[in-house]
Amino acid sequence: MKTDSLIIYRGLLKDRLFNEMARIAEASYIPENAGELKEQTEREKTGRPGTGGGFTGLISSFVGGLLEKAGELGLSGNIRREYLTWLLIRQENAWTLEIESEKSVQTCTGLLNAVYRDMEIIREIFDTEPGTGEMPGSEYMIMLTNYVNQSRRTRLLPPEALKRISELSSELERAGSSEEFAAALAGYHSRFGAGDFGLFKAFRIAETPEGPVLKPVMNTDPVRLDDLVGYELQKQKLKENTEAFINRRKANNCLLFGAAGTGKSSSIKGILNEYSDRGLRMVELYKNGLKNLSPVMEKLCRRDYRFIIYMDDLSFEDFETEYKYLKAVIEGGLEKKPENVLIYATSNRRHLIRESFSDREEGENDLHKNDTVQEKLSLAYRFGVSIYFGSPDKKEFNNIVKTLAKRYNIDMPEEDLIAEANRWELSHGGLSGRTAQAFIDYLSGIGAD
Repeated sequence: MKTDSLIIYRGLLKDRLFNEMARIAEASYIPENAGELKEQTEREKTGRPGTGGGFTGLISSFVGGLLEKAGELGLSGNIRREYLTWLLIRQENAWTLEIESEKSVQTCTGLLNAVYRDMEIIREIFDTEPGTGEMPGSEYMIMLTNYVNQSRRTRLLPPEALKRISELSSELERAGSSEEFAAALAGYHSRFGAGDFGLFKAFRIAETPEGPVLKPVMNTDPVRLDDLVGYELQKQKLKENTEAFINRRKANNCLLFGAAGTGKSSSIKGILNEYSDRGLRMVELYKNGLKNLSPVMEKLCRRDYRFIIYMDDLSFEDFETEYKYLKAVIEGGLEKKPENVLIYATSNRRHLIRESFSDREEGENDLHKNDTVQEKLSLAYRFGVSIYFGSPDKKEFNNIVKTLAKRYNIDMPEEDLIAEANRWELSHGGLSGRTAQAFIDYLSGIGAD
């Protein structure tokens, strides 16, 4: 097969559907192959010895697998070409990573020649539309050219990713040569980057036998900063720090602390949605995965994005010593922290580590009492920016309720709305933005009378 001679894009060979697509395209492109495959299929129908699995079986396997993938990803239209486009933009190889980094198609001649050679093979597969002529089983391929995806399953690809795939697929279809085909891909990578970072904006760390890997978060919370009512000073401080970071100026790690339900986590999610189109990506890290922080940072520092490591509800008990490891990673270890990575954390505790009055009593027997206190405070101090989110007072709570009611079209007299909200908060967590949102969700669900 021609695909065996791929050089830069050998990663495509790991995908079963690509290999089947290549076999079908090669048979369609070379008339002699079609004749041989037709003859082979006839032998199988009559029970005579054949040469293998059969071309009709190959077609069935490919069509079934592609339809399954289309439903899973959310692909529509010419799903054969869209699937191949999706595979291409996910490739992280020497050429795509260089385009991402340099933002230019101009690369070393040897590398570019190898890319053009690969593009000849890939473009042939992309352009060949089986489904006509003497090809056995080709009638099944016709359903792939104008597919209407009516699946109600949750789609793995977000709408913006599907739009990018569709637009690039159309551009690749218009390419009149291997050079134009490569230029279209280069344009995509220079704008959005390579691999999953170009398709998704949020990731989680998953442990594998080979080490930690980043898995895309398929459905991110769409919350925006404007959705959070109040806390204007806090949001502005967070935005200013993030703006500096996005613009490649000096910026600080951020600690958002304060009462539960006040919008700390929503603010960080809102920051992601605000700046993802400018190259911001977010990696969620749980406390039990702190050992993976260094190898993950090592991977992130090589990419041309700005990354925020997001740690939600971060706190430590007295017996937990992982905070010392986090201290060294943030600042203090021999390895310099990557300039394209910041850490944003939320916590209900100002100093992250549990403190009690007994600490003072124990300190009476400590020769260096101040050193012990400083040890517990040192982690929080390594976050250059600390932003306090306090619980709203009654007036602020009522204002949040009224704003949310208007936003959700709750038709209810203001006096009754506030009275119901005040009764609600007494038994549902007290005064907080989260309580107000839960109350409005409740009204939206039952319908306000």
